[in-house]
Amino acid sequence: MLLSSVCGLALGEELDLQILTLTRRLNQHTRPDRLTRASSLTHSPQQERKQEAMSCAPVHVNLGFAAGVLFALLVFFIFQQEAAISGLDVATRVAVAQWITLEQLIRAPGATQLIKAPGEGETLVASDMQRTADIQLIQGSDNSKVVCNREGLSRDWSETCEVDGDVRTNGTALSVTLVPASRSERREWMISPYARGGQKLRSVTLTQLQDRSIAPPCTLTHTMPAVLFGLGGYVGNYWHDYTDILVPLFVASRRYHGEVTFLVSNIQHLPPWLVKYKALLQGLSKYEIVDMDRDAYVRCFPRVTVGLHLDKELTIVPELVPGGRLTMADFTQFVRETYALPRGAPTREADKKPRLLLIHRGDFRRFLNEHEILQAAEAAGFEAPVLSELRVNGSDVEQARLVNTFDVVLGVHGAGLTNAVHLPPGGVLIQVVPYGNMEYLARAEFSQGATDMGLKYLDYSISADESSLMEKLGPEHPAIKDPESIHRSGWENMFELYLKQNVRINTTRFAPTLLQAFDHLRQQQGA
Repeated sequence: MLLSSVCGLALGEELDLQILTLTRRLNQHTRPDRLTRASSLTHSPQQERKQEAMSCAPVHVNLGFAAGVLFALLVFFIFQQEAAISGLDVATRVAVAQWITLEQLIRAPGATQLIKAPGEGETLVASDMQRTADIQLIQGSDNSKVVCNREGLSRDWSETCEVDGDVRTNGTALSVTLVPASRSERREWMISPYARGGQKLRSVTLTQLQDRSIAPPCTLTHTMPAVLFGLGGYVGNYWHDYTDILVPLFVASRRYHGEVTFLVSNIQHLPPWLVKYKALLQGLSKYEIVDMDRDAYVRCFPRVTVGLHLDKELTIVPELVPGGRLTMADFTQFVRETYALPRGAPTREADKKPRLLLIHRGDFRRFLNEHEILQAAEAAGFEAPVLSELRVNGSDVEQARLVNTFDVVLGVHGAGLTNAVHLPPGGVLIQVVPYGNMEYLARAEFSQGATDMGLKYLDYSISADESSLMEKLGPEHPAIKDPESIHRSGWENMFELYLKQNVRINTTRFAPTLLQAFDHLRQQQGA
């Protein structure tokens, strides 16, 4: 019994010593702050007990065997931990403890998505959401990165992300995944693919994975970058077509000189849109458009731009263009070249009068005395002006070629004034501003854009006597006497009153504006 007790005690102490030794070895890898600790585990009395224990082994084989099994299991566990840790790079080793802490702070994954490529097995991608600051760079050790820009969201404008590295898209899941070369922090964003915020479009799930092992396998590999955007929102309105999609798409993709793929979601919102602007889209990309809602492939790209960024209404802010400076004049030149518009300058011949196009509207914000306005324009020196109702769903190429034959576009505030993009540089845009202190809105949408196109911008504000609201509401109505009270009451009232009025221009009062446009064009002839 005494021998048994002594042997059992010796074996138990030896196992304790081995466990302590191995635990400290693990701590040396996972707790760098304790690497300098002294570790002295062997002393001569313990050596003696170890020899005694080993001498007892023939007497109690069963107890030694059990201890050996436990010891082997522990060594196997420790070996796995050491192998995993030794596989990490130095920077990651230092950050292991911090990484574990961050992982514990990330909220638990929510709903999951099954991403399945044709002929491939299913890959499970968990979903947890993390929003960024206005502009944030997330970069891994393999130079893969996500740069997100949410500037302007307070005005319900754009949010975009530039994703570089091993980027994989899945259309049916409407997801973009960044696959790191080495282990990294998992992050996720929900990005609207439409340039103007606050619209009910399905968001793109953008995920930066932790490691490659859970990445969906590629079924199609592309060597060129991609731009992902969505139709919806106000698409179908001519001004929004250009402001919300075509101009931002030009900014996002022009740097690639056609070597870019367009990934488009929500095409079913307005299928004819892609047909109407086919020439412009083909001018920016040499490749077929991918319908993301019907694309079951996992496509791999070296870069994907998620969403389109709207920096300013119907214009370009050069210093904010990725990959180099572009201007709105560059955009209108691109349109002229793509549509083969013949005129790059206003009428130059001294014996020819400049031409003015008056835009006719069929619903509200109509001119109630169109022919009087045309006569006033002719009296100011313009060639017999033309009245035209531009078709919303007509061919954009045909419409552009019509407008390009004129030097001046005149119209009441509305989408039709977007045709200014087809005027030759040096031409004139005249915007008639409805009554009701609407100058700030009208100018925000057209003034800067027209100027940046190289046009002369003029506007003419309607007085109460020239508005149909006077006859309809009377001079004592708040909409006539106190427009600011209507503005304070909300957008719906503003729209119903001020954007649904018609105008009868006082041609005597309007004459100086026409003369100013004519003089500008004459100066162009002498330039």
